[in-house]
Amino acid sequence: MRAWVFLIALTLATGPALAQRSDREQKGPPGKNQGMSKDERQRMREDMREVNRDRNRQDRPRQQLSPQEREKLRRDIQDANRDLRR
Repeated sequence: MRAWVFLIALTLATGPALAQRSDREQKGPPGKNQGMSKDERQRMREDMREVNRDRNRQDRPRQQLSPQEREKLRRDIQDANRDLRR
């Protein structure tokens, strides 16, 4: 009788142990971090920030508005706001 109880308890105890994931499966899908170290990920982040900063600088050249253009723009915005309120 004790042997049966022991076998049933052993069977019930092995279920959760066998259901656990292995170390290889816990890392997630391949390609997620590609096994990169913390330093490599940090370096890649910094590189991407630098690339994006450079791209934004090239895409939007800054230009100063003359005082007349600035005043016209201000009046146009005020007129548009007045039209929206109506």
